[in-house]
Amino acid sequence: MTNTKLRIAAFQRYPVFDDLQATIAQLHTDLQWCQEQGVELALFPECYLPGYSTDAQVVARRAIATDSPVFKQARQQLSVFNTDFILGFFEQRVAGIYNSAAVLRQGQLMGVYAKQYPNERGVVAGNASPVFEKSGYTYGINICNDANYPACAAELSQQGARLLCYPLNNMLAPATAEKWRSKSLDNLRQRAIETGCWVVSADVVGTVLGENEDKISHGCTCIIAPDGSIVARVAEGQAGVVVFDIG
Repeated sequence: MTNTKLRIAAFQRYPVFDDLQATIAQLHTDLQWCQEQGVELALFPECYLPGYSTDAQVVARRAIATDSPVFKQARQQLSVFNTDFILGFFEQRVAGIYNSAAVLRQGQLMGVYAKQYPNERGVVAGNASPVFEKSGYTYGINICNDANYPACAAELSQQGARLLCYPLNNMLAPATAEKWRSKSLDNLRQRAIETGCWVVSADVVGTVLGENEDKISHGCTCIIAPDGSIVARVAEGQAGVVVFDIG
């Protein structure tokens, strides 16, 4: 007997860079909250664990292997919670560095999805579309720029996915951020309508000071029904969380 509903949560968070313990502490707080709320699956932003970058040297410095002591320690510290969660990071593999999202369940690594259309320098494109299951729901992951490619979502729905999870990082130059402010949401709505799947996204928010130009993310964290309607969204410009029971 499977559940008829799946309680999901999506977190809009300020980015943290190169401070794994600070990020893990925030994850600990958020997953504790999820457990109290009966959340079964939680989603966090793209490359949330080390912090996002498009610079090849920074990406290489932040890359972590799933069998490394650092990643194992993170898993161990977050193993006490019942909520499954999707956590983004730059992943070091033998073949190169990937922009990945791990599915974690009580300290166990259930699998990894690697971004198929990476727009970060020095990152290798993934070529697999794994699906996962929670409480009778099959779901899959696409990461940020993948949302521009309908075939990525279609691959997941063709494998029986009923929920598409999108870790995002829309931290961009102000003019670019404004352009994507509505387009990012429109893309997600289109992917829901085309596939008939629920869609959930988790984005960063705030401002990052840069040497040449500051960057800003308005935040596009939401839950979208298969008909393209937005059933829940974190307010732009602030950290927060949305929870919804998808049917």
